[in-house]
Amino acid sequence: MKVFAGNSNRHLADAICSYLNVPVGKASVRRFADQEIFVEIQENVRGEDVFVIQSTSFPTNDHLMELLIMIDAFRRASARRITAVLPYFGYARQDRKAGPRTPISAKLVANLITEAGADRVLTLDLHAGQIQGFFDIPTDNLYAVPILARDVKENYDLNNVMVVSPDVGGVVRARSLAKRLDCQLAIVDKRRERAGESEVMNVIGDVTGKDCLLIDDIVDSGGTLCNAAEALLKNGATSVTAYITHGVLSGGAVTRISSSKLKELVITDSIQPTTAVQSAPNIRVISTANLLGEAINRTAMESSVSSLFD
Repeated sequence: MKVFAGNSNRHLADAICSYLNVPVGKASVRRFADQEIFVEIQENVRGEDVFVIQSTSFPTNDHLMELLIMIDAFRRASARRITAVLPYFGYARQDRKAGPRTPISAKLVANLITEAGADRVLTLDLHAGQIQGFFDIPTDNLYAVPILARDVKENYDLNNVMVVSPDVGGVVRARSLAKRLDCQLAIVDKRRERAGESEVMNVIGDVTGKDCLLIDDIVDSGGTLCNAAEALLKNGATSVTAYITHGVLSGGAVTRISSSKLKELVITDSIQPTTAVQSAPNIRVISTANLLGEAINRTAMESSVSSLFD
């Protein structure tokens, strides 16, 4: 087994390799003057089980091209098996035709990764589970819920906690966390008038006197979370904390969350935190390195990955 990394999230790659007790593979991923990406694998990988760690986060297209070119380089270097490890799968929100004459970009990206030469994919909390079916190669979708649940147990009195889904579509994810914590579930019903904006309409469930935990897979602009927090507090919640797997946090999201009524936003390191995220007073990052590392180890050993979530 050999583990390599692109430039998208080197801190996470180092932590995963530390868990696995293996060095990060030697590879050069650099750019020519015209910004073309050049990859050179600097060690022998013939017949090896290769894992490439790369989140396709901002700048999404650059990091996606890095991944594709690295996979192609390993294929041409005669690696026995190539696993693309994507802690964050970009383009996942374009998983269906949202209107006439629009693409299904998640399927296109899945095709690109497959055609580049990947033999399997390992990813974390896909925006929609059906994206697994977009790949024509084995795909393992890991869940961050066990990590989030462990953090909740360490920081909250479970007798006073209520898990909240910020929209109807996220109920399955919220129910999974509520089941692990053995606590109640509420839903925020919202109506989105246009992309990037949301209007909270109603809170389904009695949140009076509760420490509410908003659970979702992606936080981008932060508008939904901030509106949901206000609605929950108006309905009698004691505090509102958000647990989100992927902290995209584009534009003015960090500023918006820092000045919001959220007690805390807890995200994972599936996307490398920016300086602004690291310095924000109410944003905390927890690690997925052990989960991803154990999944990589089990894949290499041909043992069960799904049993990680039993």
